[in-house]
Amino acid sequence: MGSILENAKRLVVKVGSGLVTNQGQGLDHAALSRWAEQIAELRHMGREVVLVSSGAIAAGMQRLGWKKRPHALHDLQAAAAVGQMGLIQVYESCFRKHNLMTSQILLTHEDLADRKRYLNARSTLRTLLGLGVIPIINENDTVAIDEIRFGDNDTLAAMVTNLIEADALVILTDQAGLYDKDPRRDASAKLVSEAKADDPDLERMAGGVGSRIALGGMLTKVLAAKRAARSGAHTVIASGREENVLARLARGEKLGTHLIAEKATLAARKQWLADHLQVRGSLVLDAGAVKALRVDGKSLLPIGVHEVNGEFERGEVVSCLDESRREIARGLVNYSAAETRRILRTPSSEIEARLGYIDEPELIHRDNLVLL
Repeated sequence: MGSILENAKRLVVKVGSGLVTNQGQGLDHAALSRWAEQIAELRHMGREVVLVSSGAIAAGMQRLGWKKRPHALHDLQAAAAVGQMGLIQVYESCFRKHNLMTSQILLTHEDLADRKRYLNARSTLRTLLGLGVIPIINENDTVAIDEIRFGDNDTLAAMVTNLIEADALVILTDQAGLYDKDPRRDASAKLVSEAKADDPDLERMAGGVGSRIALGGMLTKVLAAKRAARSGAHTVIASGREENVLARLARGEKLGTHLIAEKATLAARKQWLADHLQVRGSLVLDAGAVKALRVDGKSLLPIGVHEVNGEFERGEVVSCLDESRREIARGLVNYSAAETRRILRTPSSEIEARLGYIDEPELIHRDNLVLL
């Protein structure tokens, strides 16, 4: 088997600070130019690419004339604010040489936990990709304190991978990939060429708390691959020092560590729905609706709902309960709690008459619903 990128049409590429800065001393313009050149080559192959790039704080430090990385959060946030301008300016200039447009997207983990903002970010990114624009994403360090203190762009890249349902995540680092032991301590360490993304042994190999590999960030990369696999995306962890690494992977060359997602995209997305979103309310269904969901594999229509609990907005997660109040499913609801109360026990043909408009004929579409 060759590279898992060979047939991937939509990619998220994450480059770390070490690959875009001069040992943390400002931006490496030549390196950014090389990333733009490689991504341009991927675009010529017909691939859609989202770039998640570190480097804003280092760029800000250089612009501000700071020699040492500050410890105070407000100083870090100020450096990030100044550095974002420089980072995007250089990327925009590099991509323009290849007749490619770029866009800047600043996200926090909160943006992707809030369903409305999640849907907005998803729509924006999909639109940009459809227009042939390269979205360049970073954490919004200027407003999100925890992201500077605890966050990492590996996790953000995985969340973006889930968000746009990318086929693959590429995490580029200064190491050749994941080793079965710490190669800096054990000469017998071997590169893990391929494994299942959800293999629990990977976290042990990446190192626990206090290990040198964990401090180097390999553990966050393994966990990011595990997260990306929830939406069916494979992950490659490879060295960004390899010449033309992205194009070589895309042509099928086997480089680095390939972590395989075992589930089909839809199944993984439903697993993510079931386990990783906060439930905002519940709907009590009649026996006919329960059968429609469980046996017939149909969507949930308002006519089958006779009680609404909690307050939720369109796009949030709600539980579906049978008449004994047992949870049988959960999904993304197409109407708010207030709207649902007005249309429950109503045929879909009457939604517009009740509300004055109709968004969807289903209360929860089967593609956005998972049985429990």
